[in-house]
Amino acid sequence: MGNDKRLFNNNNITTMKRISVLENFSEFPNLRHCSISDNSGEEFYHKVLNTAFKEAYQAGEKLSVNLDSTAGYASSFLDEAFGNLVYDFTLDIVKSRIEIISDQEPHWKEMILNQTFPQWEARRKNKQKPVVTANHPAWYRLIDNELKLEIWEQPAAV
Repeated sequence: MGNDKRLFNNNNITTMKRISVLENFSEFPNLRHCSISDNSGEEFYHKVLNTAFKEAYQAGEKLSVNLDSTAGYASSFLDEAFGNLVYDFTLDIVKSRIEIISDQEPHWKEMILNQTFPQWEARRKNKQKPVVTANHPAWYRLIDNELKLEIWEQPAAV
């Protein structure tokens, strides 16, 4: 999943894991939840982003997520995908381990950093669980500095 790229910072070599929404998920990202659209932010998080971030975290790397070259985004897609990341790994860890590339539409990166991240950190601290609208395989969450793999939430009965 993705490529590795070596960065040179202050004579230290850091490896960066790279993923792209276009290459690793879909040209047509859609809405927030699986229950209302295919290629949702919820689906991207569970199929791609959670595991990619966990792998980068375990390897002591940063994760670069490229948002460019898709057909476009609904803000809810990005909010759901990156918000869940903060909920599962904490704001401090996500901010220190992620690089978001959005050269074509820089406002998406700004929205994620300045709105999604702090809002979802507040939700995490207040124990407001994320909404899950489909059954997903177990996913990773950092609990007391330990990665745990579980099915953390079930879809609400309709």
